[in-house]
Amino acid sequence: MNTIQKYIDVLALLLLFATVFLGYRYLALRTTLENVQQEAQHKEDQFINQLAVRNLDIATLESENEELREALDREQDKLRDLGEEVEDLTDTLGDLEKLNELDKELLQKYSKVSFLNEHYVPSRLVDIDEDYLYDESQEMQIHREVEPFLEDMIEDADDDDIKLFIRSAYRSFGTQAILKQGYTVSYGSGANAFSADQGYSEHQLGTTVDFTTTGLNGGLNGFGNTPAYEWLLDNAHKYGFTLSYPEGNAYYIFEPWHWRFVGRDLARDLHRREKHFYDLDQRDINEYLLEIFD
Repeated sequence: MNTIQKYIDVLALLLLFATVFLGYRYLALRTTLENVQQEAQHKEDQFINQLAVRNLDIATLESENEELREALDREQDKLRDLGEEVEDLTDTLGDLEKLNELDKELLQKYSKVSFLNEHYVPSRLVDIDEDYLYDESQEMQIHREVEPFLEDMIEDADDDDIKLFIRSAYRSFGTQAILKQGYTVSYGSGANAFSADQGYSEHQLGTTVDFTTTGLNGGLNGFGNTPAYEWLLDNAHKYGFTLSYPEGNAYYIFEPWHWRFVGRDLARDLHRREKHFYDLDQRDINEYLLEIFD
């Protein structure tokens, strides 16, 4: 009994010791776990705070970046606008230089409207090829810039079996005065119906020609009844020429042979609108001067 009792007492003591030890270990482990959890929570809170700060920094950076992009876009727009302004100014300067070089008289109304004085001579006159003249022995001149348009028109007419010959082209102030004087001697005041006074003739510009064709013996009368005249009515505008004195005009008799170069744009617009040069206001005509030889 004593031995058994001792064994039981020892066992109870061991159990008590084990219980105390395990309880201590449990408390220690629990304390450690709580410390670890607190540390983890602390670090999680720190991480969350740092993440929030970083997210705020990122949002701030993104906002700043967006502002920079918008500022860059604004500057690029300003630069583009400035470039367009520079381009417009360059074009305007080019146009002004081009206008400065152009003869301002080229699209003026004459024929009893505007006046060319005795000193006016086109600065760019060239001899017309004798192949285009009715009288090859008679030298004639035309404005240099008009020459290629005139030659193209005559050549294309020839391709259509239409013969156009130049009967008259540039006339100086003095030549026109002599011509008008001769007409006046022959016809008296009736000459004013078909011949311009010196200074009022479109021929002085060097951009105007009188045509004749086969069957007229070099004359002008009857030209309005020829296929050549019909061809010019349908095609002359393509080469920049327009009929100055149609039927019923307020200046001279009907002159189907008299064609003036005004540039393709103006001639085509007149043809399309079924109007004539002297029907337009001078300020509207002036808008076409810049492109007259284009």
